[in-house]
Amino acid sequence: MNIILLGAPGAGKGTQAEKICEYCHIPQISTGNIIRAAMKNGTEAGKKAQEFVHAGQLVPDAVVIEMVNERLKQDDCKNGFILDGFPRTVPQAQALKEMGVEIDHVIDIEVPDETIMQRLTGRRVCSECGATYHMVYNPPKVEGVCDKCGHELIIRKDDHPDTVKDRLQVYHEQTEPLKGFYEKLGLLYMIEGTKPVEQVTKDTLNALGVKSALEG
Repeated sequence: MNIILLGAPGAGKGTQAEKICEYCHIPQISTGNIIRAAMKNGTEAGKKAQEFVHAGQLVPDAVVIEMVNERLKQDDCKNGFILDGFPRTVPQAQALKEMGVEIDHVIDIEVPDETIMQRLTGRRVCSECGATYHMVYNPPKVEGVCDKCGHELIIRKDDHPDTVKDRLQVYHEQTEPLKGFYEKLGLLYMIEGTKPVEQVTKDTLNALGVKSALEG
């Protein structure tokens, strides 16, 4: 099962991707993680991406497509995958089709901008393993420390209020048109993302036709 998750930054795509992984036993492919790893490792593509990420802008298509194409060729993607954060533009979606990648379901998680602002400005990320927390909704056991690996939690530059506003503007201008693109292909299913996380998961799994332990 090949799945794409759509939604504004902070809509909960990463959280739902983890749940889908758990029930469908397929890998989550987060372009955000791929890009940050490339930046941290100082690869050529990572250097190109760094200035755009720090400015809260989209990484150019050619760089992202190169990274995703390499990732999809790995063995763990043979039985399916979840794309979280890609495609972000209609040209990227077209490039995905040209790569011969068939998509079975596109889940769009809908959340208002006001809620996104509240969510992202409270987010904290582990500087080492990338685990995500929220100071209100999902705080760590010890303030400022990752539950999983014990390293420091940080505020990513792209989670600062001014940057979040810029990211939302970019989303509405460049990424939101993907809903129309996939709706025409009959692949789009919209989920209300302001519900409790467990209910969003139920709705998402139902859209995918997956039975889970959450039922009942």
